[in-house]
Amino acid sequence: MPSETPRRPYNSGRRQQAARRNRAAILAAGRELLFRDGYQATTVRAVAERAGVSPETLYKAFGGKPGLVKALWDVTLAGDDEPLTMAERPQLQAVLATRDAHTKLRLYAAFVRGVHERLAALTALLAQAGPEGGQVLAASEEERMTGVSAFVTHLTETGILPPDTDTARLTDSWWALTGPHLYTQLTTGRGWNTDTYENWLTGILASTLPGTT
Repeated sequence: MPSETPRRPYNSGRRQQAARRNRAAILAAGRELLFRDGYQATTVRAVAERAGVSPETLYKAFGGKPGLVKALWDVTLAGDDEPLTMAERPQLQAVLATRDAHTKLRLYAAFVRGVHERLAALTALLAQAGPEGGQVLAASEEERMTGVSAFVTHLTETGILPPDTDTARLTDSWWALTGPHLYTQLTTGRGWNTDTYENWLTGILASTLPGTT
C-alpha cells in the first residue's frame, strides 16, 4: 500500500504576510487609478490588474469598490495602515498626555492640520464622485464628530473645562471649526499656508475656553 504524502504544516504567518502585501498593493493601485482616471472610471477589475491580484482577492479584502475607497480614506487619515484607532496613535496620545491647556490645544490643532493636509486631495475627489463618494464623506464627518466629542469629554475629565460648560454646544462649535470645508476655504480659497492655519486654529479654539486666552 503506497504511503501517504505527508501534509505540509499550515503556515498562517505566511498567509497573513501575503494578505498584507495584497492589501498594500490594492490600496496603492486604487489610489493611483482614482487620481489618474477619476472615481467613476476606476473599476474593481482595473485596480486588481494594476495590483497584480484577482478581482476576487480584492472583493475578499474590501468587499468591493466602496469598501476599498473607505479603506483608502482610513489609511490616508491615519497616515499608515497600522491596526490602531486614532486615539491610540502617538500624535493624539501626546495631546491627551499634555497637562497644560494651551499646549494641549496647540498639539490638537497640529493634529487637525496634519489630517487635512493628508486628506485634502481625496476629499476633493470624493466630493465629485456622486452618491458613493458622498457616503464616504458623510461617514467621515460622523466619525470626526465622535472624535471631537471624545476630546471635549477629555477636557472635562481633566478639569480644563469648568463643570458648567455647555459641552454639546462646544462640541458642535469645534466640529465646525476643525472641519475640512473651513480648512479648504482658508488655505486654498484665501491662500493661507498651513502654519498660519494651525496658529489660527490654536487661537480660535483657545478663545472658546474660559481661562485659556
